[in-house]
Formats: sequence, structure tokens, C-alpha cells
Amino acid sequence: MASPALNRSLKFIRGLLGNLSPFLDWVRELRNPNVLRADLTAGVTVALVLVPQSMAYAQLAGLPAHYGLYAAFLPVAIASLFGSSRQLATGPVAVVSLLTASALGPMAADNADAYLGYAVALALLVGLVQLALGIIRLGFMIAFLSHPVVLGFTNAAAIIIATSQLGKLFGVQARAAEQHYDAVWQTAVLALESPHWPTIGMTLLALAVIVAVKRRSANLPNVLIAVAVTTLVSWALGFEKAGGGVVGSIPQGLPDFKWPQMDFAAVTQLLGIAITIALIGFMEAISIAKAMAVRTRQRLDANQELIGQGLGNLAASCFQGYAVAGSFSRSAVNIEAGAVTGFAAVVTSATVGLTLLLLTPLLYHLPQATLAVIIIMAVGGLVKVRPMMHAWRAQKHDGIVALTTFVLTLAFAPNLETGIVAGVLLSLGLYIYRTMSPRIYSLSRRQDGSLRRTRRNEEELCPKIAILRFEGPLFFANTTYFENRVLEQVAAMPALTCIIVDAVAINELDATGEAMLRALSETLASRNIAVLFARVQGKVMNALRRTGFIDQEEDERRFFYSRADALQHAWQRLHQNGDADCPVEGCQASDLAGCALQQRRGQPGEARAGQLPGHPASSDSTASPKAQRD
Repeated sequence: MASPALNRSLKFIRGLLGNLSPFLDWVRELRNPNVLRADLTAGVTVALVLVPQSMAYAQLAGLPAHYGLYAAFLPVAIASLFGSSRQLATGPVAVVSLLTASALGPMAADNADAYLGYAVALALLVGLVQLALGIIRLGFMIAFLSHPVVLGFTNAAAIIIATSQLGKLFGVQARAAEQHYDAVWQTAVLALESPHWPTIGMTLLALAVIVAVKRRSANLPNVLIAVAVTTLVSWALGFEKAGGGVVGSIPQGLPDFKWPQMDFAAVTQLLGIAITIALIGFMEAISIAKAMAVRTRQRLDANQELIGQGLGNLAASCFQGYAVAGSFSRSAVNIEAGAVTGFAAVVTSATVGLTLLLLTPLLYHLPQATLAVIIIMAVGGLVKVRPMMHAWRAQKHDGIVALTTFVLTLAFAPNLETGIVAGVLLSLGLYIYRTMSPRIYSLSRRQDGSLRRTRRNEEELCPKIAILRFEGPLFFANTTYFENRVLEQVAAMPALTCIIVDAVAINELDATGEAMLRALSETLASRNIAVLFARVQGKVMNALRRTGFIDQEEDERRFFYSRADALQHAWQRLHQNGDADCPVEGCQASDLAGCALQQRRGQPGEARAGQLPGHPASSDSTASPKAQRD
């Protein structure tokens, strides 16, 4: 028999081999001609969208257009071969491009060569972060970017992206500004005072072509058609000679392999934004991948997807590209075009490679205004007010987080990471605040014998027995809150002799919580008030045993399977103390019924407390069917 250490080693090796070759799961399916045909069609279709988008997003990142094509070449195939999603389309995306520009602008705004070097180095760091997280299986860390944070950030980022293109739409260029809103204001003033009319005409032409083609047929590549039409018009009318901005010369041929160069100072400056891009980019990728996995019923591995995205970014950095991520729009195109396996992304990559080899001279006269329109049209769908309102309705704290992230991202642009960090810290702070004061309320009997939350101005309550239900983990952040509520109940009931804690919803207990329970029980016992526990979960019960909170038979008699058992014990305690009178008739009647039931069990009062391993779902003995659902 193999030793446990050997078994763990073999499991690790098998997992590592699986991480290195996930594409073997689908490569056999390409023997089916229908699958191969579908992937070829989908791959070419996505490439028709990717080529113009990649050039536009590169310019959004502050890079020459051909850097977008480089990022759209090998990373697309690598991410698909080593990721777990079959239809996820990786490549340049708007949000990552904006984050790249916001990070590199302050570092090398006046040095084009340094800017390019930093962009390539940033892709390397993003890839290393994602690869490391995937290998050590830390995909769960993406949970720190809560949905409200991402929602607020993407809405703000979409507005920033769209407004950053205003100068290209109107053919004006404002001076550099520290804050994005200042740059937008200056651009708007220039657009009103001295617009470049040929550029405005080209903007309207590109917009008209995209809208018209989309209305005529959703299957036609409207963006590519707009690129072709405006490029021909630009060449025919001499748009560049009239002062219009065009893409210009694009190097012909595939990018060479070149290991990124960077020093320690650059790593220090870029690491923070690299982690932000790695998490935001992966969040975007995994969100669309999950949606498609539900549709195709495929298995999705978040850690494997991190590895795929990480290797894709490493490929981008080694072949003169910049940071990439999964794309919502192109993934939708991919799955709608019928992609079955990751081979579709390989076809997309090959098509981009052919474009670099053969078609780049044709893109010289492509107007910058057309690329600006493409960007604005692409990010228009990211502005979503309704989900923010929905978050507010679901949980006001989530609405506050989304709105705060949105406002701060806009206010501090181009320093976009400020809004993200503030949103993450706020969401964590509000979560801790909620856990510091979870729901705790008293229960009382109804006429049908059921236990329900005590209503306001309840007239008939037993003054000697109280039942409190606490919902949430009992840990250092809320032990004082729990203790204060119990003491408030004691102060409000001078005749109180017993408190029953309904612990079914206490799913965790730490050392601070155990110490508080111990001290509280001793304090109340000195005042002749017993503290009983009902429906304690096994995990909590075991913790109490390990700490010695329960170390004697007498201690175990404080723990009961159900609230009815605890009530019966409390009633017997009153009876033994010669205090069997209760002003609430229903209380006494229901408890006597519980007593009769316990006598039939042959265990009056104790309800097998010493054997309690933790059965939180046990129903109350004397409760009606309705009460058992409480």
C-alpha cells in the first residue's frame, strides 16, 4: 500500500499534468467534421471583430495600434489551450487597456520608448500574478472583488473610456491634465470653439455604417465593414492631408520573441497595478466563462482559467503585446457563431497572424475617429444603472459600495486603482459591521404552541423564562453585542430564572466567543439565572468540549436537542424550586404537554443532553407542523 505522502505526491503530479494539457479534453472532438467546421467559422468570425477592436484598444492604452494586433495574436490561442473554458475569447479589452494607460501615464508620459517597455513589463507581471494564483489554487481570492465593487468600477470605467475618446471624435487635442474630468472639460471647450469638421464627418460616417449594418443584419461584421469603408474614404479624399488623424504605418510581419526588460524600481511601481489588472481581468474573464458554462453545461475550473489567462499574458509580454483578458463581446460572438472547442480561438489567432503578415499596409489610412467610435460602441453596454439599483434593493450596503466605487473611480481618474481599493475596503468594512451586530431576538409561544419571534407590545409573556435566538457566527467582533443583548433581557425581566439560547444559527465559535459564554454563564448563575442551549451545531459543540466549557455531566445537562426539550427542563427547574406558577396559561399548558412527551421517552427533563453530538435540525417536541418549520 502506498504511503499517504506518496499518494499526495502522485495527486499533485496528476494535477500538474492536467494543468499543462487541458486542451487534450477537446482536441479529439476535432475529428468530427461538424465540430471542425463550426470552430473554423467561429474563429474567423471573432477575428473579424478582434482585428479592429485590438487596434482601437491599443490606442486606448496609449500604445501604437499594432501593439493591439500583437496582443491579439498568440495570447488568444495560449489562453484557450491552457484555460478551462472552451468559448472564452481572450485578447485586448477596454477596461484593462484603460488601467494600463492610467498606470503608465504618470510614469512615462513623455518617453514613448519607456512607455512601451513598461507596457510589456506590466503584461509580464500580470501574467506571473495570475499564473501563481492558479498554480497554488488561490482562485477564491477573486471573492475580495465583490459584485458591487466590480459593478461600480465598470460603470465608471465605461464613462471614462467613452469620454477619453472625445478628442478623436472632434479632431481636437487638449493639454494634459492631472484629473480626467479636467481633461474632458478642456476637450469639450475645444470641440465647441474649434472643431475639425473633416474628422467630425468621418466620425458620423463610421457611426452611420456601424448602426446601418447592424440593423440590416446582426450576422454581418459591422465594425469591420465600417473600418473598410472609412479607410477607403480616407484614402480617396486625402483625409490625412486635411489634418485628420490616421493609424499610419504598421510594421508588417509577426512579432519577434523578446524577453521584457525591467529593473527593481519598475517592478515596485508596477506591482500594485499589476495585481489590480490581474484580478479585474480575471473577474471579467471568469464572469463570461461562467455564463457560457451554464449554457453549454461544461465544467469550469477557476484555477485552471487563471493559469490560462496567466500564460496568455506571459505570451503577450514575450511577443511585444500588452495585458489581455477575457472579452464579453467577443466571447458572445464566439458562442453565437457556434464555437464548440478551444480550437476556434486557435483559428482566431491564426487569422490575426495572417493579417499581420499580409494586410497591415491596407490599414495605413484607417481614421483614428473610426477607432474612437469602435471603442465607444463597445463600452456602451458596460454602463448599467439598473443592476446598481438592484444591488441597493437587495442590500443597502451593497448599493452604497457600488455607488461609492463609482463616484471615487470617476473622481480620482486616471488613478483608477483608488476607486477599486476604496470599494474593496468599504465592502469588507460593512461586512464586518454587519457581523458585529447580527440579528438576535426573543421568541415566545403562540396559541398553537409554536415558537415565533416576539411581537412588539406582546401582552402575555412568561416573566421567568426567556428564549433568545442569535443568527450568525459568535466571534470576537460581536461577542460584546451578544452579551449586552442578553444582559438587557435580564434587566427587562426582574423575575427571570432561565434563559434559553436557540443556537441553531450559530455556525462558528472562536476563543473570544467561548470565553464570553463562560463568563456570562458564571455571572448569571451567581444571580440564580440558568443559561440553557438548544439545537447547538456539532461544530460548535465540539469546540465547547475541546475548551473544557463542557467537562462534567452537570454541564452537559444545559444542552438540548430542541427548544421544547430546553423549555421542559426550565419548567421542571421552576417546579423543583417551588416556583411552578406562571401567569401565562399557554406557557404552562404547552410545557406540560412537553413533559408528558418526555415521560413517554423515559427521559424526563434531560432530553439525552449528555449524548448531544449536534443535531441542529431537530424539531421541537411540542411544536405544531408550522412551528417545526421555524
